Amino acid sequence: MRLGAGIPLVGFAIVGAVNGTPDSITLAAKLIGGVAGLLLIVGLWTPIAGSAAALVELGIAFSWSSSLASDTANQVLLALLSAAVAMLGPGAWSIDARLFGRKRFDLR
Repeated sequence: MRLGAGIPLVGFAIVGAVNGTPDSITLAAKLIGGVAGLLLIVGLWTPIAGSAAALVELGIAFSWSSSLASDTANQVLLALLSAAVAMLGPGAWSIDARLFGRKRFDLR
């Protein structure tokens, strides 16, 4: 799930940086999303990275700027996926699990 959210975030950041975005706000939003995507991929600071990615993607999706709101459905999907990863946690194979221990929820 972390890879499903992180890879598109990094991909959108690379495409935005290579294509040359018209303003600095667009570039900053894409770069924040890319850094959050990298953190999600490796599983470091997962709640913070997932929350940041969700906020940035919602900002891009509901922006009035035509340069930011290119594909609203993809941005909303990435925001929901990033928020889900932030709430669920990093999982067993992550840096957070190695640093802080794996969190388990036992349902009765």
